[in-house]
Amino acid sequence: VAKFPMSPFYLPTFFYVVLDTNDRFLRTITIGQSPSEKGYTRTAQFDITVASEIMAVLALTNSLEDMRERLGKMVVASSKKGVPITTEDLGVSGALTVLMKDAIKPNLMQTLEGNPVFVHAGPFANIAHGNSSVLADKIALKVVGKDGFVVTEAGFGADIGMEKFFDIKCRYSGLQPHVVVLVATIRALKMHGGGPMVMAGVPLPKEYIVENIPLLEKGCSNLRKQIENARIFGVPVVVAVNAFKSDTEAELQLVIRLAKEAGALDAVKCTHWADGGKGAVALAEAVQRASQAPSHFQFLYDVELPVVEKIRIIAQKIYGANDIELLPEAELKIIQYTKQGFGNLPICMAKTHLSLSHDPEQKGVPTGFILPIRDVRASVGAGFLYPLVGTMSTMPGLPTRPCFYDIDLNPVTGEVNGLF
Repeated sequence: VAKFPMSPFYLPTFFYVVLDTNDRFLRTITIGQSPSEKGYTRTAQFDITVASEIMAVLALTNSLEDMRERLGKMVVASSKKGVPITTEDLGVSGALTVLMKDAIKPNLMQTLEGNPVFVHAGPFANIAHGNSSVLADKIALKVVGKDGFVVTEAGFGADIGMEKFFDIKCRYSGLQPHVVVLVATIRALKMHGGGPMVMAGVPLPKEYIVENIPLLEKGCSNLRKQIENARIFGVPVVVAVNAFKSDTEAELQLVIRLAKEAGALDAVKCTHWADGGKGAVALAEAVQRASQAPSHFQFLYDVELPVVEKIRIIAQKIYGANDIELLPEAELKIIQYTKQGFGNLPICMAKTHLSLSHDPEQKGVPTGFILPIRDVRASVGAGFLYPLVGTMSTMPGLPTRPCFYDIDLNPVTGEVNGLF
């Protein structure tokens, strides 16, 4: 502290403690209340681990050297003159790298059918960039060879996971995808058509388990928009329709037809969740055909554009917003980051995954809305700025009625009840 005098105002702006458990009570806390802290009391907060900058660094790094550099660039505070203070300045970046030296190695696992998969890194797409690691992709590409295929997943909806895959992950990996696979279900599309709310542990409403063509057709507007979003990046699109027992053939054929009409190169029925690999043969063949089609990959925006303009482009082109509204805190942060030289970083929107808009209740394709940006944070080591949209929190909360009310132990059999 003597070497780097900091204003208490700036410290919590950049660096947060993380915990891998949801706890709404930790969203805002007060620290430094012990007498030994000599009056340095301040407001702080916890984030969930998957939203931490170190998790993002792990997912976006290309090598140990690159990870060491990224960890050293992480900004933990600003001096009273507004100069960013990094982990390198504090002398801890080397120790951080040592802690992460084994975590950088992707985990080789296998599916139930014995197929190899890499499981590595876990940033959520709604509060982080939502993609598995660059290193896992690159190792997988070497393993499959020049004629092989690597499938890598982007989390949640295409409006967040896919956009961040292209505009953040692809920028730092240097890789360009050949095909986009959009996954859809009849149930999800019915919800976007105005179907009733679905609650965990409660039987599905009948709208989702009986044929309802009008509801489904209305909900396909969301699929149409997501196909449009994917095509903005110049990559061929294949739609995978995960088919469940309650889905009728008429419903499946409607989605397949509307997907193709919206611009998908192909759309196929899939049952791999139930039948394993044989349930995805048609999808694999469709992807193989699509990979031969012309691909003209492009980013959504130029990183050298002003921060506000980059946010506006995402809001208008991907979410369908009329415009954005910057709240005072967000405006101040953008000015600050631009002065500090961070204005040319990509944007990672922290936004609900339940709607194209900031309002999780707005299904389908909302229009005419203004996207509120309440704050902007900087993950300089990871390499992006992340605006907080609406009421989006980086520390999720548990349900108002906790699941532990339903969990108990049978003392005779030792069986645990109520977990599912």
